[in-house]
Amino acid sequence: MTRLSVTGQPVPDAVQYLQVRYAKRGRMRFASHRDIARAVERGVRKAGLPIAYSAGFTPHPKISYAGAAATGVASEAEYLELAFTSPRTPEDVRARLNAALPDGIDVIGVAERGSELPLARLEVSHWQVTLPGVPAAVAEAAIGEFLASSRVEVERLTKKGLRRMDARAAVISMELDRRAATAQPDGCEILRMVVRHTTPAVRPDDILVALHSVAKNSVAVNSVAKSSGVAGLTPSAPPLITRLAQGPLEGAAATAGPGTDIPASAADRGRET
Repeated sequence: MTRLSVTGQPVPDAVQYLQVRYAKRGRMRFASHRDIARAVERGVRKAGLPIAYSAGFTPHPKISYAGAAATGVASEAEYLELAFTSPRTPEDVRARLNAALPDGIDVIGVAERGSELPLARLEVSHWQVTLPGVPAAVAEAAIGEFLASSRVEVERLTKKGLRRMDARAAVISMELDRRAATAQPDGCEILRMVVRHTTPAVRPDDILVALHSVAKNSVAVNSVAKSSGVAGLTPSAPPLITRLAQGPLEGAAATAGPGTDIPASAADRGRET
């Protein structure tokens, strides 16, 4: 049965749903989610894809997003779903979108709904954080203190006001990635962590605040920092945060860590400013 809009015009039904995994790289990490959504809508139109529309007074394209990364954060694992009024092959959609989207938004994969990871199963994220100017000994001491804590609270101002959250409860695993750090300048450590998707969301920057708080109050960390001649867990430049993957909760700790790689070209683009 054909739907009618509020103006009485027929509205084609969606006959295909494709989920898209895309990366947010380079300067595009500074774009807000709203800016990304606008760029995607323009890209879909430019690519000539048969996107389905809603039937209200102001029809909008049926594009849904899952757990977008915060502004300033790079990602190799953002997800959205497109509803089409006529079928298209995933390979054709990927090629068309990559040709139409701006530099820094790169489509990694396209799949039929249900054939890959359901968007509802995005329960944890694997994160990589580059900490310039933080010696390994200081970072390891701070990580040890954090993981040994039963609760580490942080505060963040949200749309609903000041929220207090337990950063420790959200972290499933955390470690330094020695292999990735060898490709970085001296004194630039790589932190890997697996974080639950909670409500309110505990973001990587919240965890960095928690790590700094723990390190500041730790005699052991301060002793290591003093012997290293640095000011505790304080990066010499803003940390570069990148989401490597998203997935279901079960088995998250086992599949995280140094085994999760970013392509070299993606890592290079992510360091651009």
